[in-house]
Amino acid sequence: MKVESSIKKSELLSSYDEQLRVNIIYPEARKEITQDVVRFVRKPPGMNFVSFTFTGDQDLDRVIDEQLEYFIPMDQPFTWKVYEHDQRPRLEEKLTARGFVYDDSDPGDIMTLDVDSAPPHLLQPVSADIRRIDSPEGLKDVVYVLDTVYGNDNAWVYDRLGGHLEIPGYLSIYLAYVEDRPASIAWTYFPKGYFAMLFAGSTIPEFRKHGLYTGLLSIRLQEIQERAYRIAVVEAGSMSRPIVAKHGFQHLTTMYDYEWKKQQEI
Repeated sequence: MKVESSIKKSELLSSYDEQLRVNIIYPEARKEITQDVVRFVRKPPGMNFVSFTFTGDQDLDRVIDEQLEYFIPMDQPFTWKVYEHDQRPRLEEKLTARGFVYDDSDPGDIMTLDVDSAPPHLLQPVSADIRRIDSPEGLKDVVYVLDTVYGNDNAWVYDRLGGHLEIPGYLSIYLAYVEDRPASIAWTYFPKGYFAMLFAGSTIPEFRKHGLYTGLLSIRLQEIQERAYRIAVVEAGSMSRPIVAKHGFQHLTTMYDYEWKKQQEI
């Protein structure tokens, strides 16, 4: 189902860059804005990254080398975010030449939905047993769902999401239960601006096709609307793209993460 937004795509792209790449603040990271880039630095072993590139093609060699000189001594993962609408055709080429690697198996499509134009079924009361997690104690069920779905250790949730829950109005976490068993989780960030950022939507396999994803999406969109945020945005891979598109989300742009892989001094 395609649902039209009243905001022009060019305006939406400009606002996305301004609000979610330049002006955004991540509580767990230090933001630095130079004349060339916007970059974020996390505590080890967190992922550091460049979120926006100001410079044109003619200065990319210098800028990339300067960022490598800055980040390499930290000995942490480091990525450079490139978007298809950036209009810097040589950036990807030059990042690759410097040792950055892009995994092209599943690009991240940025999908958006103007909440005022959301399909009516998403704004109806939700019948599923969905509970809001508003304390660190409730995160154990979030970790349980993630560990079960992905088969790895997701203890990072206690520190990252637990810390974000302490910031009033910043993060909303929802967990769907089936017969009192944790089954599916999703959360929303509310940064400054009019974009609300949707994450997760992970469901334990035995509970899939029970409408839990739709229920979690509905309850989050309704909160977004109640809080007067305008646009819901999600980064969708190949599996989730058709699901969110079915609910009215439209493609805005595509993000490519180039990760530094060469472990030598430049």
